[in-house]
Amino acid sequence: VQLQASGGGLAQAGGSLRLSCSAPGRAFSRYGMGWFSQTPGKEREFVAAISGNGDTTYYTSSVKGRFFISRDNAVNTVYLQMNSLKIEDTAVYYCAADPDREVGSYVYMSTPGSYDYWGQGTQVTVSS
Repeated sequence: VQLQASGGGLAQAGGSLRLSCSAPGRAFSRYGMGWFSQTPGKEREFVAAISGNGDTTYYTSSVKGRFFISRDNAVNTVYLQMNSLKIEDTAVYYCAADPDREVGSYVYMSTPGSYDYWGQGTQVTVSS
């Protein structure tokens, strides 16, 4: 499964960006999907996850109420709407797919090792 992430770029603090991640294949609606961020020298960190049917979403505490994950299975795409951006949101953002499980616990879906496929990453830079 090849994931294609897009939508990163430069934004001012307080602004918004929307990331997109598309994946081929008819089984997309059965994939749990996640977004992770990574800054230089740090481990990849969980941002948000969504179940295959979109009914279940999880967020790390630092983005709750600011970021929103959604998906459109008709076009095989998952989104991350990023609002009220902060300088500390600056990172490379990766989407990830778990073809083995549509939904899991927060612990499961927030763990990078739960995902088999990863996108190439898209840079988000937030300036003051």
